Amino acid sequence: MYSNETYLLEQLQESGLLTERDIQQAKAGLKPGESIIELLIKTGTVSDEQIAQMVAVSSGMEYVDLHGFEPHAGLKALISLEVALKYKIAPLGTNQNSLQIVVADPYDFETLDALPHVLQPDIEYYCSTPSLIKTLQANIYGNEAVMGVPKAKNMDGTVTDEDAPIIKLVTNMLMEAFKNKASDIHVEPLEKDIRIRYRMDGVLVDVEHHPKRLHSAIIGRLKIMTGTMQLDEKRIPQDGRIQMSYNEKEIDMRVSIIPTNNGESVVMRVLDKSSLKLGLVDLGFLSDDQAAFEQLITLPDGIILVTGPTGSGKTTTLYACLNFINRPDRKIITVEDPVEYELAGINQVMVKEDVGMTFAAALRAMLRQAPNIIMLGEIRDLETASIAIQASLTGHLVFSTLHTNDAPSAVARLSDIGVKPFLTASAVRAIEAQRLVRKLCADCKSPTSLSDRELRALGLEASQVLGATINGPNGCSKCRQGGYRGRMSLVEIFKVDDEVRSMINQQLTTPQLRKRARELGMRTLREDGIRKVLAGMTTAEEVIEATMADAD
Repeated sequence: MYSNETYLLEQLQESGLLTERDIQQAKAGLKPGESIIELLIKTGTVSDEQIAQMVAVSSGMEYVDLHGFEPHAGLKALISLEVALKYKIAPLGTNQNSLQIVVADPYDFETLDALPHVLQPDIEYYCSTPSLIKTLQANIYGNEAVMGVPKAKNMDGTVTDEDAPIIKLVTNMLMEAFKNKASDIHVEPLEKDIRIRYRMDGVLVDVEHHPKRLHSAIIGRLKIMTGTMQLDEKRIPQDGRIQMSYNEKEIDMRVSIIPTNNGESVVMRVLDKSSLKLGLVDLGFLSDDQAAFEQLITLPDGIILVTGPTGSGKTTTLYACLNFINRPDRKIITVEDPVEYELAGINQVMVKEDVGMTFAAALRAMLRQAPNIIMLGEIRDLETASIAIQASLTGHLVFSTLHTNDAPSAVARLSDIGVKPFLTASAVRAIEAQRLVRKLCADCKSPTSLSDRELRALGLEASQVLGATINGPNGCSKCRQGGYRGRMSLVEIFKVDDEVRSMINQQLTTPQLRKRARELGMRTLREDGIRKVLAGMTTAEEVIEATMADAD
């Protein structure tokens, strides 16, 4: 809501409008992604007018009470609706050669710097509340300011004047998601309205609601943006992609639409290409694990498996591995379903089962291309596993994924598929399992201690955490008051050496294999998580939740 919440809270305390207890009570009731200022207004602790007046005084702007302000017809010509909505401003009039405008956030310096270039150099700024500015926008621009439904939707995708508000609404929704580093955008029709949610750091956050009457127009606009979806088809699922630019960055989104009882529901996965450049340390590997894994992924042959449930970052880890070993003297080919990111210098093949291009068929054809390194999106069946193993045994380095709870379980999973133990022992060089946990916000994390419950859950004694750097979430504008920003991996690296090969050939059970692997030095997911808790990188709660299956 306001750009400098921390400063505003200090000012509100100094002015006597808030007490420290008010702030602490509000923080205790915060939901992920919620602003503490918004919550204080919602609970009636302070009013938006009190805050706006205090902000005006502290910033040197004049507060203007817009109650009863009667806009004249000429105001609409001073600022376009697009600019007014984008920058959350409204025109008040002119004074000689100056343009008078009202803003909600005097500390939004990015907006204040941009407006003289967008409008004109001479601007007089006034301050008021966000709600009063919205009301003024509606009074000046009419229904367009509240995103009215377009009267007609051209099925050929051309844009009419009536379409413009919906175009702006949808574009703003996508841009805000990318700006907030959301991984998914959910557009969900409910019984009486439309709910927009972003998935940020693995957590779904309710960001806004729109009238149900806008549903068809929003879905229609998204279908047009994909360029491939049928506008008049609402009975079956559809898939597509949207590509656009934001701050000179390319945004790529994978779009899935499915019919529900309340209308078509949309999920868009935001594919952030900046993640392609991440190294293992950026993903959360501590220095010793990073060194060990980098040594493994530079082996000349064999299979390297990355395991974990859906959404645990397996694909990102595979891409980080390929980036690390990608050199001009190596030929790398991938088989993916689908190809999510385009990797420079790497040949990528997309699975198309409807025309017979299965994982196995693509992998078989790839071997005739004389690659050094192969990345296989997933080992799904015996045919694919057999070809991958054969490739690894004939001098190729193969990367792939499996869905298992931990690293040693991958051996049993391959056996379930039908792979003989001696082939697994011969081909597999290492298995890495991982989970994602939220990282504490670097700007606001603060020292704390582990509770007795957390110590018991992690299997620690109080003496074991003496001198550790334990931090907890606090909340600031950088992390949307949530206390967390970004995610990192918990990793478990299972090296297949001669002793482990012998264990696999003896067909030891997974618990036996796991026990022996730990005796040989393998750290579990939970143990890696504990290291990161004690280093102040994440919280015990995050690690406990992510490693429930690793409680032993």
